[in-house]
Amino acid sequence: MRRLLAITVLLASCGFAAELPVFSPPGTILVRGHFVHRDGETLYRSICQGCHMPDARGAQGAGMYPALAENPKFASAAYPIALVLGGRHGMPALGDSLTDAQVAEVVNYVRSHFGNAYPDQVTADDVARMRSALAPQAAQACDPYPPPGDRHIRVCRRFSR
Repeated sequence: MRRLLAITVLLASCGFAAELPVFSPPGTILVRGHFVHRDGETLYRSICQGCHMPDARGAQGAGMYPALAENPKFASAAYPIALVLGGRHGMPALGDSLTDAQVAEVVNYVRSHFGNAYPDQVTADDVARMRSALAPQAAQACDPYPPPGDRHIRVCRRFSR
């Protein structure tokens, strides 16, 4: 009986061990809640394309995910920076999960791909300035207790490092 139990446990553990990934999958979060990836394309694939789609054309169905492709709102680099840092509607704020350099990378990637051709590059310093400018606004807009029946989860975010 013990031998049968030991064989069963051994076989079961071998099956589970084979399912574990050999490497960190895209979107893996490390210590302090930061994503591990550093380049804009990988960050987009890991974080953004799940909702905005691989071609950045957005989607509709269970929710509305706006197109990032050929988006005239991205002419102002401040717009996508503010969206990534603070979120909007159903999009979560990623300011606590991305460094200034990562935000700059993903914003530059989206602004230079998918039919967007905005030549000015965002720097980590630009993101840091925007993060500082948004901090007082975010503190005022913080609502940790959404009203009953609110479809979107509102979370207080601190934009400080």
